[in-house]
Amino acid sequence: MQARVDHLVIAARTLDEGVRWCQATFGVEPGPGGAHPLMGTHNRLMKVATADFPRAYLEIIAIDPKARPARPVDARRWFDLDDALLQGALARGGPRLIHFVAEVPDANAAVQALANVRIDRGHVLEASRDTPAGRLSWQITVRDDGQRLFYGALPTLIEWGPVHPTDSMADSGVTLRSLDLAHPRKADLQVALQAIGLSGVSLATGAPRLRAVFDTPRGPVTLESEGI
Repeated sequence: MQARVDHLVIAARTLDEGVRWCQATFGVEPGPGGAHPLMGTHNRLMKVATADFPRAYLEIIAIDPKARPARPVDARRWFDLDDALLQGALARGGPRLIHFVAEVPDANAAVQALANVRIDRGHVLEASRDTPAGRLSWQITVRDDGQRLFYGALPTLIEWGPVHPTDSMADSGVTLRSLDLAHPRKADLQVALQAIGLSGVSLATGAPRLRAVFDTPRGPVTLESEGI
């Protein structure tokens, strides 16, 4: 199993707030995204790929107030977006880095690898949407309770079809320099990351945190999840 960083998740209370945050933070407007009928969410995307993170992009995501999720009523949205504490933090402090997603060659095998170390990463769901570059199709792990796990430091897993979002994204002028993780249960998180073969990120013992550093037209920019 070999996993790699696919994209970073920026949660916003509304998508408009997320776009304004991106412009203020990076000096760049994010590119187009799409809607997720299964989850009742929508997003905007921005390519941040480098040689170390060859297909990386940034996802700004929010609940779509005009959409009703197609999932069962007792199943929550992905990335803890239905969590009241997270939504409260977004309302008070604005959009923020909350999570990341790792690309794997076989989502079902990766879920089983985590199950072998007693971690329930959730169901493998199929999703798709049409884009100018072709139909995007993917399989992604989502728990019924919507939890990210380890305060977002254990990635959601995604297996892409033949088309990847960055195939049609223009360079944004923003690139991902590094992604660092911290958690008080470092040993447990390390076992999980090793089970999926994730490389390219560092892991330390400490308060729960994701820390991403970007090179931008305005110079280096650092984002931290701050335990949310």
